[in-house]
Amino acid sequence: MQIRDATGRDAAGIAEIYNDAVAHTTATWHTTLVDVADRASWIAARQARGFPVLVAVADDDVLGYATYGDWRAWEGYRFTVEHSVYVRSDRRGRGIGRLLMEDLVARARAAGKHTMVAGIAAENTGSIAMHERLGFREVGRLPEVGAKFGRWLDLVFLQRVLDDRAEPGTRELVT
Repeated sequence: MQIRDATGRDAAGIAEIYNDAVAHTTATWHTTLVDVADRASWIAARQARGFPVLVAVADDDVLGYATYGDWRAWEGYRFTVEHSVYVRSDRRGRGIGRLLMEDLVARARAAGKHTMVAGIAAENTGSIAMHERLGFREVGRLPEVGAKFGRWLDLVFLQRVLDDRAEPGTRELVT
């Protein structure tokens, strides 16, 4: 298995993993399935904005993927990213998510990011435990902010500080 940057040819595998999560889990709170063209466009758009989309592959078979993007749109949040990581249902619990996350954290550090945030359904104890093993810590819970499968869902926020900068550095104000 290897971790590499996604390309358009990975869109089908990513769509399959994502659609399984949409249809069967609360890993995402979306309820609409996507097609291959949608995921190809999504990959291209994320990469055009400078965000990594990583895939774990074995023999060109996509086993999982991870990405990060802006936490919030305002400039004051420019050093913080929120990420997603998904692993194919028949490969969960085998360390693929951890390997994707280790690479994603390294990419965020190299990009000068200071903090990485995860928003995880409270019932997804496996993902929460994996994140905690990777140095994330719970920083908040929002009860009943989501709905899927006919029930309310609680959201857990976890955070990992990526570097030990005392200050973010300066940037001139745009006037």
